[in-house]
Amino acid sequence: GKEVIIANAIIAILTIGGQQLFSFFTFSCPCHAGQNLIYGLAFLGVPALILLIVGFALNNQTWRLVTGKRSPLQQEGTCNRLLQWKLTCFVLCSITGRALVAPVTWLAVTLINGSFYVCAVSEYVSMYYFGGNPNTTASELRKILAAFPCSQLVPPELSRARDEVILLLRYQSQVAGWLLIAVVAITVFLSYCLASCFSPLSFLHFRYWTNYVHNEQDLFDEAMDQHSRLYAMQHVRKFFGFAPGHENVKEIRIPSLREWQAISGLAFLKLVDEEHYDYSLLHDWALKDSVDGKYLKTDETR
Repeated sequence: GKEVIIANAIIAILTIGGQQLFSFFTFSCPCHAGQNLIYGLAFLGVPALILLIVGFALNNQTWRLVTGKRSPLQQEGTCNRLLQWKLTCFVLCSITGRALVAPVTWLAVTLINGSFYVCAVSEYVSMYYFGGNPNTTASELRKILAAFPCSQLVPPELSRARDEVILLLRYQSQVAGWLLIAVVAITVFLSYCLASCFSPLSFLHFRYWTNYVHNEQDLFDEAMDQHSRLYAMQHVRKFFGFAPGHENVKEIRIPSLREWQAISGLAFLKLVDEEHYDYSLLHDWALKDSVDGKYLKTDETR
C-alpha cells in the first residue's frame, strides 16, 4: 500500500543521508597493501549487514513469525500443513523484502559514490595498462597501487597513471551500483506481478482487504491499550485502596512492609496454568486470596 511505499522511501532517504555523513566523517583509506581490501569491504558490507538485522528486528511480522504457533483449532492434514508452509514463505519473503530496503540502498549509494570500492580493489589493478615499469615486482606493484587512493602518497611521475586507475575503478563501481538498482527494481516489479497473478483476490478486493487488516490492527491496539489499563487498574486499586483518577477518595489502604517487598524486585512472567500468566509481581500479589490491610479515612474531595 501507500504507507509501505512511503515508509520504504523514508528508510531509503535516511540511509542515503547516513551513508553520506558516515563516509565523510569516518572513511579514510589506509592506502596500504593487504589492508585496503579489508577496510573497504568492512565499510561496504558491515553497515549493510547491521541495517539488514535492524530491518528484521523492527518488523512486527518477524516476531509474529518467530513466536507464532499453529493454532490447536486447526485440524491435522496435509492441506493445512501445505497452506501453513505457503503462508510462512509468503510472510518471510515480505519481511525480507522490507528488511532489504536499507542495506540495498546503502550498497547502491556506496557503489555509485565509488570511494569504498576504489580503496578496496586499487591494489589489484594491472599497472601495465597505465605505463608501469615492467621490471617492477608484484609486491612492489601492489604497494604502489595500494597508495593510489591517497593522492599525497603518489609520486608526481605516477599522477597520470593514478588518475586513470581511479577513473577506471569509479566507472566499475558506478556501473555495479546502477546494475544493482536495476536488478532490484526488476525483481520488485516481477514479484508484485507474480503476487497479483496468483492472488485469489481482485484488485479492488485486495485493496479492501489491505484496509481491513490495517483498521483491524489499529482498533485492536486501541482496545488492547484500554483493556490492559482497566485490568491493571483493578490490581492497583486492590493495593492502594482506590482507583487513579477517582473524583472522591474516602479511604486509602496502607500496604504493609511485607506487601511492598512482595511487589518489589525483578519479574517477567510467571506461569499460572496452561493458559495464563502473571504479568508482574503486583499482578501476582493481586490474584492471591483477598488480603486484609490497614485503611485510613480521608476527607479528600476534589
